[in-house]
Amino acid sequence: MRQKSDQLRSSKLITYLLLIVILFLGLLCLYYGSSFAPGSDPESLRRDGSDPVLGSLPGPQHFDDDSLQNLELPRTIPICDMKYSELIPCLDRELIYQLRLKLNLSLMEHYERHCPPPQRRLNCLIPPPAAYKIPIRWPESRDEVWKANIPHTHLASEKSDQNWMVVKGDKINFPGGGTHFHYGADKYIVSLARMLKFPNDKLHNGGNLRNVLDVGCGVASFGAYLLQHSTIAMSLAPNDVHENQIQFALERGIPSTLGVLGTKRLPYPSRSFELAHCSRCRIDWLQRDGILLLELDRVLRPGGYFVYSSPEAYAKDPENQRIGNAMHDLLKRMCWRVASKKDQTVIWQKPTSNGCYLKREPGTQPPLCSSEDDADGVWNVQMKACISQYSAQMHREKGTGLVPWPQRLITPPPRLEDIGVSPEEFHEDTRIWKFRVNEYWKQMKSVVRKSYFRNVMDMNANLGGFAAALKDTDVWVMNVAPVTISTRLKIIYDRGLIGTVHDWCESFSTYPRTYDLLHAWAVFSELEERGCSTEDLLVEMDRILRPEAFVIIRDKPSIISYIQKSLPALKWDRWVSEVEPSTDALSVSEERVLIARKKLWSN
Repeated sequence: MRQKSDQLRSSKLITYLLLIVILFLGLLCLYYGSSFAPGSDPESLRRDGSDPVLGSLPGPQHFDDDSLQNLELPRTIPICDMKYSELIPCLDRELIYQLRLKLNLSLMEHYERHCPPPQRRLNCLIPPPAAYKIPIRWPESRDEVWKANIPHTHLASEKSDQNWMVVKGDKINFPGGGTHFHYGADKYIVSLARMLKFPNDKLHNGGNLRNVLDVGCGVASFGAYLLQHSTIAMSLAPNDVHENQIQFALERGIPSTLGVLGTKRLPYPSRSFELAHCSRCRIDWLQRDGILLLELDRVLRPGGYFVYSSPEAYAKDPENQRIGNAMHDLLKRMCWRVASKKDQTVIWQKPTSNGCYLKREPGTQPPLCSSEDDADGVWNVQMKACISQYSAQMHREKGTGLVPWPQRLITPPPRLEDIGVSPEEFHEDTRIWKFRVNEYWKQMKSVVRKSYFRNVMDMNANLGGFAAALKDTDVWVMNVAPVTISTRLKIIYDRGLIGTVHDWCESFSTYPRTYDLLHAWAVFSELEERGCSTEDLLVEMDRILRPEAFVIIRDKPSIISYIQKSLPALKWDRWVSEVEPSTDALSVSEERVLIARKKLWSN
């Protein structure tokens, strides 16, 4: 009897132990399962490990013409959960937490790009917010947007004393204020021109000041009002506690992008801007031996300006005075001089040649960069705490040799020689793109007017010819130089345009629904050669396209045929047109042009 009782107890003990093991394994699976895909989305991966969009297809693919034709296409693409309505995959703080990345918060590494690996990508269509409306058109959008499109009003209350934005019924209004210009950016811009004694109080200085970098830009009102002065700003801010500021800027139709002065170089070539602006941008310019000021020095042109403003309330603040004195000492060692100072605004100016650098005492800090350093190498390149010297030509001419705007747009810049392009080739490129863009308009004129577009992206900008052809339209163009030809971005800036370097194997640093038109010339061919996913890029393009927006895809016939069959799944079949364009000097093979319009749909 006792033996039977012992057996019963042993059996129960084994049962309990098995239950504990099962419970432990269950918790373990739950823990790792929750961190496997962004946001623990149960549809982000199927049970068989396949992608919810591509089925059982593996990630990166290399397709030849035959395989593209025979590839099984997705009939539908799932819709993402509404919580991903504002997802920026490479700037996703939840992903950083899930990947357990050890980042230095004091260096702003958590605001830099950290992209999900292929198995963690959400291959689904990002839904618009409930009650989303087609954006208000430019120029009215400068001053007001639909609240339903960006349903965040915390900035309106937080910055109520600075006139950033005001909620009025179903709209959000932008009075044009800022941290240092409560009474309007337009008056502030005139005051800067007067400080610099520019003719007629015009900050463009006769067309010689064209490109501006506005760091910590808020909702980009400074950049918005610069446009009427024939000056264009790249308005830059991180996805920080004011997380929707760039989203508001883009909804307004103002050139802007997400980015941060952290540990990596800004994605812009050297000598790209005539002026950098920081209006109480809360940046610690003195950290790490002044490395952030040295990054500004890299992107500023010879004789370029740095405008630094802080609120009047800080005029007698001891800490603010200490920072100001330390910055003055550092910038003096960098050979900068104070060009003007008024109240709490000081404007420094860079030297126009290497003369001052060569006269510094040996051992003076910061040092000069090595002659082997490529000042134009920017993609995933760490900042360097050194001074980039001018080229021999810039040093000799004491400047860039650029003509004033708008002639600058069509005049071959001196740095063409750096990339092996002749002035004749430059002019031919400009002529061809003028013809190509005119043909695009002919193809689209039955469904849309030129005034419909405001935010435009050229995904493979080359020399900027596409953007140059749009000069007489009311658009701005984000010119993207793919990483494989990133050296050409300097020519785009030398033409008085703006842009960025990017790798299209990754997601772009912008909010969903921010562009009216995407132009992709040979982008998919280049992607195919690198073995990256065509499907991932199509889903990414959908993410950044506004509803009712257009794509123009110019590529080889096999790729166009494949993409056209994907249009219903992408919901890009609101309107479709495909033509065979005429051959020109830029045609590397047979091409087709596909223009498609995205539908306005709701989840």
